[in-house]
Amino acid sequence: MSGALAGVKIVDLSRVLGGPLCTQYLGDHGAEVIKIEPPQGDETRGWGPFGEGGSAYFSGINRNKRNAALDLSKAQGREVLFRLLEDADVLIHNFKSGTLERWGIGYDVVLAERFPRLVYCHVTGFGDDGPLGGLPGYDSVVQAMAGCMSTNGYPDGGPTRVGMSIVDIGTALNATIAILMALHERARSGMGQKLDVCLYDCALTFLHPHAVGYLQAGVEPMRTGNQHPSIAPYEQFETATGPIFLGVGNDGQFAAVCGVLGLPDLARDERFLTNPKRVENRRALREILEPRLAEREAEELCTLLLNRNIPAGPVLSVPEVLAAPHTAYRRMVVEDGAYRALGIPIKLSRTPGSVRRIPQGFGESSREVCRAAGYGDREIDALVDAKVVFERR
Repeated sequence: MSGALAGVKIVDLSRVLGGPLCTQYLGDHGAEVIKIEPPQGDETRGWGPFGEGGSAYFSGINRNKRNAALDLSKAQGREVLFRLLEDADVLIHNFKSGTLERWGIGYDVVLAERFPRLVYCHVTGFGDDGPLGGLPGYDSVVQAMAGCMSTNGYPDGGPTRVGMSIVDIGTALNATIAILMALHERARSGMGQKLDVCLYDCALTFLHPHAVGYLQAGVEPMRTGNQHPSIAPYEQFETATGPIFLGVGNDGQFAAVCGVLGLPDLARDERFLTNPKRVENRRALREILEPRLAEREAEELCTLLLNRNIPAGPVLSVPEVLAAPHTAYRRMVVEDGAYRALGIPIKLSRTPGSVRRIPQGFGESSREVCRAAGYGDREIDALVDAKVVFERR
């Protein structure tokens, strides 16, 4: 056992992205994660692209877990779950609201009384109640409904989905934080609690500074493409060898950029003296910077700017960034045989995270998990024959 969360036991009933990514974060840092899949398996096992180990989508968010499969709609399956929860710290699931209640294993009536120390995390699309409560939510749909798409894209185009599943990923992070908070509080009170984490709420928190600008100043957000709505120059520019992104956050950085580009007088121009003035005169500033930047080579210029504490970087493709020397140095690609995936972003000095178990096949640990719950081999055989426990989809 190693890692900051060694000794924490998590029963994971979640599928797709938000829940599984949350439990991978926790598993990377030492938590024991038992992933319980339904008889048909996590649906992402069927989502491409496919590599040597099956679905890359599934593989990327399901390491450091033991995989078992149960039919929780059957009483015997629920009894297996109860046995697993006897010494568990956390139960996480993203079933539609009311599903566990229909099976007789809801939190308020059953689990809270039977397992008072249990931290119960329910990840949903819109929460359990309210005008949208209980309705299904997927990342892109919530991006649309929560206003994220309205702020993304170019002024002359329509609302655009963010290319990554930011709502699911953000929800995974919030669920992780919620679980750690609840475990910390339990150390004081001795009591577990229910955690309500939904995609809709998490998506709304991404609307910064757009929402607060509207709430406090009445400014309706506009799509600005690659430009920042509140800072200039903070956008993409073309160079002689490809695009770069220049992020000038203060007046000192702007003066330094002007010096690097051989435009020292620009920093003293009344139109560009402060950030609010630069935002107001963004178009004129861009017309001056574009031809000068187009003369420079991207990598050389970005290195020069970064060494002068000016944020700037080339716009890289996914293959390029995965092959970048700094990605390797930060151990952000991990490999174990055919398994290749993103590394662990949180680096702890004394209790670092690790990849101890690569993603497992469906039901690969079903027997092991049942034995750990106190079942004998003959009992497990009977559960398999009764199609309560599964070793294959």
